[in-house]
Amino acid sequence: MESTLRTEYSLATVYLNTASHGVLPARTARALREAVDAMATGRTDQVAGFEKVEEARRAYGRIAGIDPGRVAVGSSVAAHAGTVARSLRPGAEVVCARDEFSSLVNPFHARGDLTVREVPLEKLAEAVGAGTALVAVSAVQSLDGRMADLRAVREAARDHGARVLVDSTQALGWLPLSAAGFDYTVCDTYKWLLGPRGVSFLTLPADGGDLVPAGPGWLSARDPWATCYGAVRDPAPDARRFDDSFALLPGIGTAASLALVEEVGTEAIAAHDEALARRFRA
Repeated sequence: MESTLRTEYSLATVYLNTASHGVLPARTARALREAVDAMATGRTDQVAGFEKVEEARRAYGRIAGIDPGRVAVGSSVAAHAGTVARSLRPGAEVVCARDEFSSLVNPFHARGDLTVREVPLEKLAEAVGAGTALVAVSAVQSLDGRMADLRAVREAARDHGARVLVDSTQALGWLPLSAAGFDYTVCDTYKWLLGPRGVSFLTLPADGGDLVPAGPGWLSARDPWATCYGAVRDPAPDARRFDDSFALLPGIGTAASLALVEEVGTEAIAAHDEALARRFRA
């Protein structure tokens, strides 16, 4: 791992702000420069660019421990959380942790006809009740790094027939976490997954759960290139029907970054990061 990191990074300083924005690996910066140069000289290959996004989807599925057919691609956690919020019936109760990052919880507040109940993180599981429709929580809190007891939350939700939405933005990439164990997960990739801003993933049950696509465009079709005019009458049978019209440059960069995360491995990254954290505290 050390030799790989030396190849990808040549920082002269110690960088301690990955939780805000990861440092782009050399391969990612190179892929972006090549794509920008192609766009600037009339050599853009959109089909190849979209395949890079599919490559990123598949890599994310492997990292998150979930079938890529259950992974939708978009541009922000807020948009994905908005899709989940849109699916809830009026008056439904959403339980979330106090001081959660706004992108996860604001879409539920913004609807105006949901009951959003905020409780201390350590009380989240016991706050789930018979009237709870959804629990929304970050695996790792952006504010202070506290980790949610996801097992307890999941068990409480199942006992009361509620669904669980987990934001893994501050976890995936260094913390081993399987998205397959939750109804929905959302993740921005510009932090611990080391990509450029502009790519977010949503995972959902194999049957789509209760979700209705919030803004389906041409990419939501089974065969987008063959049916990109008029209404989409044959939507994709999997999570692609929830895809936003994603940006190619961030997608190309994300594919390169996720390849590095896979090469090094989440467990090795976790051990490396935790050792650095202990060293820093000392």
